[in-house]
Amino acid sequence: MLGNIKIRTEGEIAERTKRSSVAVGVAWTPTRGHLSIEANKMKGKGGFTMTGQIGQVMQESMQAALTWVRSNADRLGVLEDFFANHDIHIHVPAGAIPKDGPSAGVTMATALVSLLSKQRIVPLIAMTGEITLSGNVLPVGGIKEKVLAAKRAGVRDVILPAENKMNVEEDLSPEQLENLTVHYVKTIDEALGVSIPQVAESPAAKILPSAPGKDPKQDYQPARPLKEPEPVHQA
Repeated sequence: MLGNIKIRTEGEIAERTKRSSVAVGVAWTPTRGHLSIEANKMKGKGGFTMTGQIGQVMQESMQAALTWVRSNADRLGVLEDFFANHDIHIHVPAGAIPKDGPSAGVTMATALVSLLSKQRIVPLIAMTGEITLSGNVLPVGGIKEKVLAAKRAGVRDVILPAENKMNVEEDLSPEQLENLTVHYVKTIDEALGVSIPQVAESPAAKILPSAPGKDPKQDYQPARPLKEPEPVHQA
């Protein structure tokens, strides 16, 4: 029951998202309901570093997120030679806990856009969903557990794949969703419109709306949410 859920409205999430380039992913482990994903840049030669005890699937999500951001660099107002002259580092804190699963692509892309646009992500918002190279958002598993765990952590807004709306309607009661706003998205453009609205309003970025007439389902036909590996924890 929701009455047994202890909600923290302030704390780690609010503290970490005080600066740009930090996004919060909806996750579930016995100790937390979220994973902060941080991005940073430095002078370099186009290197890309990933750290934080992440598995192969999350590494692939990071690569896909970076590819999408680079292919849309002009819409983000990023200089043409930026990636050739800078290194990028993505880190998932709480490094002692191994983590993996196909649900962090949206969070990683959002962190990168926040980094490059120097715009802070909306406070107390979390997100989940995998992305394709063309920017479509794929459904994921474990929605009920993730939403409730995020709520315990003090999240007020959650971005979920549109394909997971049925999971929310079937598995979560109105009481469990109380004081929580759920945003359903089909593309990363739509997710950014919620998480970094100032980017959408920027004349240089022109990140929204999506291209007219583009069917977000044209690149995939998901039969069911992606099956995620069980969380791995050290003893």
